[in-house]
Amino acid sequence: MPAKPKKKTKTYKGKSTKPGGGGRFAKMTDALKRKGKSAKAAKAIAAAAGRKKYGAKKMAKMSAAGRKRAAAKRRKK
Repeated sequence: MPAKPKKKTKTYKGKSTKPGGGGRFAKMTDALKRKGKSAKAAKAIAAAAGRKKYGAKKMAKMSAAGRKRAAAKRRKK
């Protein structure tokens, strides 16, 4: 019996869709923008939903990790 192929990590616009990867946040903000919300409002709604789902402490930790990744990416260029 052949071995099962490894599952490829799902991504959205180069971001992981695992919790904390930023892909779910990006996907939700894009969906909200398509519904007519501004970019600022879409990010605020997605952040509020994340805080409700994960709690303020965990959401803050994921947000800080995302800012750290973005800063590292900017320095790399």
